[in-house]
Amino acid sequence: MRAFRVLLFSLLFYLCICCAAQTSPQTPAAQQFSAWLEVFNRGDRDALLAFLQKNLPDRAQNIDREMNFRRTTGGFDLKKIEDTSTPTKLVALVQDRDSDQFGRVTLEVAEAEPHVITSFGIRAIPRPAEFPIPHLTQADLITALKTKLQRESASGAFSGDVLLASHGKPVFSEAYGLADRESKTVNTLSTRFRIGSMNKMFTAVATLQLAQQGKLSLDDPLGKFLPDYPNKDVAAKVTIQHLLTHTGGTGDFFGPEFDAHRLELRTLQDYVKLYGARPLRFEPGTKWEYSNYGFLLLGLVIEKASGQSYYDYVRDHIYKPAGMTSTASDPEDTNVPNRSTGYTAMGAAPGTTRPNTDTLPYRGTSAGGGYSTVEDLLHFAEALQQNKLLNAHYTELLTTGKPGTPDNTYAFGFEDRKVNGIRCFGHGGGAPGMNGMLQICPGPGYVIAVLANLDPPTATRVSDFVLNRLPEQ
Repeated sequence: MRAFRVLLFSLLFYLCICCAAQTSPQTPAAQQFSAWLEVFNRGDRDALLAFLQKNLPDRAQNIDREMNFRRTTGGFDLKKIEDTSTPTKLVALVQDRDSDQFGRVTLEVAEAEPHVITSFGIRAIPRPAEFPIPHLTQADLITALKTKLQRESASGAFSGDVLLASHGKPVFSEAYGLADRESKTVNTLSTRFRIGSMNKMFTAVATLQLAQQGKLSLDDPLGKFLPDYPNKDVAAKVTIQHLLTHTGGTGDFFGPEFDAHRLELRTLQDYVKLYGARPLRFEPGTKWEYSNYGFLLLGLVIEKASGQSYYDYVRDHIYKPAGMTSTASDPEDTNVPNRSTGYTAMGAAPGTTRPNTDTLPYRGTSAGGGYSTVEDLLHFAEALQQNKLLNAHYTELLTTGKPGTPDNTYAFGFEDRKVNGIRCFGHGGGAPGMNGMLQICPGPGYVIAVLANLDPPTATRVSDFVLNRLPEQ
């Protein structure tokens, strides 16, 4: 059966190429695209380098990045050549071989022979409606998911834990790969993975709890809680709601300055000392820009409004009520049982990974960097849906996308979107050697939690695979 499917897939792919050739028969642009696609898909570093040196010398200078891109995508399958193509320009839709992600390739060549490539670009796009993914039954989805994870874990493309729950009960939960390669410790469902920006969900819940209690208002300016904030313009103009929706213009803190002071940044206040004098990047409320620093500031607001440290507050008011016994943000120099080691391709030899130890902050913050398990994430999702953390009004406020965010899909520390017709909300996290995703789909009653100790988009792609195929009811 598998051989038949492979043969059928090869035939369909061949037919797709033939159809594309009929749309733009033997044009210079089509020939250059076909040559690039063949060598890219082959995955041979020397062959790809030779092609790029001849045709795209700027990309040849970053051959390691090209090869990482090839490993991430698994190569591309051609789906369609668009009508805007001409003899010297080709626009093609392709899909990653290792995921459901679509991309649009735009390639232009010179009119004169040898028709050198003058412009080349690939960008990710939403899946076109003409290429729908059918919803599966729960049983078929689990079978497909097992096959995918077994294949990807065997190749080293996935290492982590995956949990799928229906109406609060796990229907699939498995661990793959190694938590620590040096000690050969395997991942289990008790393994704690660093979760990056997924902390933002907990920070947002904490902020809304304090709003529900009347201890803060979403319209309050930052300066109400941080009267000594170094930049008075920021303190006066940026509101709690701006921070929750990434519309405050407060910027990020990752970059060269963070790298230089990484281990010195031990408390939330340390970040303010380093970044607090910066000006606004834009007038609050006028645009959307993801801001880790904005959620860092929310941690300080929580401390001022509650009288507790951020870490104690989320422990007492989120983790404990939800039954999350393996989630926290203890410092990296603390011995945390079952905490996995992350492995990143960044700075490693081509085709290999290395521990991410020298990239980690001293401690996770209200913006991200804590750790959790897939089972704890399910407990969190259930507590949220059962209004154990917030009442129904504030839970809806927390998870409903807001105007002024991309396609109105960002809520308060949660993304709110429709995937293949099903509404889901949640948040991911990613950094070198770590990737996670939680998706809560109340309509059909599913929760998806994926945590990985590899670079993004390792966990995101597994989550998307499930989301795109969920049973509708």
